[in-house]
Amino acid sequence: MTNQIRLHAFKALGLLALLSSGMNTWAQTAPSAVRTPAEANARQESSPGADDNGWPDLGNFIDRAYGFLPLAIPITEPAVGLGAVGALAFIDKQNPEAGAGFGRPNISVVGALATDNGSRGLILGDMRYWMDDRLQTLVGAIKTSVNLDYYGTGEQGFLNKHPRAYSLNLSGARAQAKYRIGQSQNWVGLGYMLANSSATFNTPFDFPENDRSTRLGGINATFSHDSRDNIFTPRSGNYMELSVSIFDQTLGSDLKFTRLNLVGMQYFPLDAKWSLGLRESISFNYGEAPFYMQPYVLMRGVPAMRYQGEKVAQVEAELRWQFWQRFSLLGFVGAGSAVDEIRQLTQTSNVVAGGAGLRYELARKYGIHMGLDIAWSRDGPAAYFQVGSAWMRP
Repeated sequence: MTNQIRLHAFKALGLLALLSSGMNTWAQTAPSAVRTPAEANARQESSPGADDNGWPDLGNFIDRAYGFLPLAIPITEPAVGLGAVGALAFIDKQNPEAGAGFGRPNISVVGALATDNGSRGLILGDMRYWMDDRLQTLVGAIKTSVNLDYYGTGEQGFLNKHPRAYSLNLSGARAQAKYRIGQSQNWVGLGYMLANSSATFNTPFDFPENDRSTRLGGINATFSHDSRDNIFTPRSGNYMELSVSIFDQTLGSDLKFTRLNLVGMQYFPLDAKWSLGLRESISFNYGEAPFYMQPYVLMRGVPAMRYQGEKVAQVEAELRWQFWQRFSLLGFVGAGSAVDEIRQLTQTSNVVAGGAGLRYELARKYGIHMGLDIAWSRDGPAAYFQVGSAWMRP
């Protein structure tokens, strides 16, 4: 669930659009059919919340707002219920002349979240580039109490039909540095995380990890390739990351385990209005990881942490059509599988999900789109407010 929380914090960037000057400018000034370049420039200077045709656009607003922006994004994740993330965020002005994979903006976020099932959290994060775009640093801290259901593993288990409610308490911090290899789009990175965690079950049954406080300390090594045209809503390019996380007593952890994770994303512009995206990922856990640190299927339409296992694989495709001006429609479909081995018995859970969404191009120069997705799986329908891509990676 911590991955989901960090994702909501990152997606909070840019949501101010329809809550502030963009909609105000649109309401006050109707679009004009023809403008001279001088008139267009004058409009841009006087209306940082709209483009020269009157469409709400936050690009100039972000460029001019040299301070934190107040943001709010709804949470509609089925696993935790309805709620919101409130945040203060700052996005540096990015370099429009940089090629794909270069000139990314610095981003800082501080925020809080709450949902109607009693989940709460505080988030702090900063992503920054140094040494002429050769070094990236990422630091973050989180403190949460999240109420979830535990379904166990496999399709036939008792917990699969009778999940047990529990509260996951987590407080910790992470720091990571990535270095660009020459002038390529490839990076190598090394990071460290330290967290205190505990899971409290609301059940008379005895769970081995019930109410047990656990310290998790580990290092994370990564190799990544990033040629996306932007990090918010890519239309072309590729992203690949191979990461190995090692938790051990010598690193400050109470438990010893290893996680291997490989994720890939490809974006293809089919023509001026159509684009296709693909995402694949596979995760392995080895050792004595607590159940809430096991990989899980993470897709729209699938409740977070519903399908867990020592090995998880998933694939998803998304087709987007920019059908009119700044508006686009998209359709998506995906499948995931979680596999666990208990007493030499293989337990497998499979799920298929899909849906459709609507987007508005919120800040053209940053490539930020905002909208709503409706998704379905065998667990029922779900709605997701999106700022940027559902697969966003910093």
